[in-house]
Amino acid sequence: QVQLVESGGGLVQPGGSLRLSCAASGGRLSDFAVGWYRQAPGKMREAVARLFRSGSTIYLESVKGRFTITVDDDHNTMYLQMNNLKVEDTAVYFCNLELNPQPWGQGTQVTVSL
Repeated sequence: QVQLVESGGGLVQPGGSLRLSCAASGGRLSDFAVGWYRQAPGKMREAVARLFRSGSTIYLESVKGRFTITVDDDHNTMYLQMNNLKVEDTAVYFCNLELNPQPWGQGTQVTVSL
């Protein structure tokens, strides 16, 4: 089983940036398709960004051009760079394996507000 721990969330103003991290243990992230997901209050969890072993990516339409998913093999860590954040990006963000889902972690809270 791969253990995943998210970090990097916080409070940011609209237009600001954050970089989320997902540290993995028990397996190599580069061996899997991986993804970032989010859940806003009262809403279903949704996939925000996915990175496949081929290098191809899929982004939620509303974050295209603003968010970037990457994996650092040396540190076995996945990142989500989020730029030009909007109020509607406010949510708890989670990382997971796209095709081999692991138990969900605590996530990291991202709040975009004035």
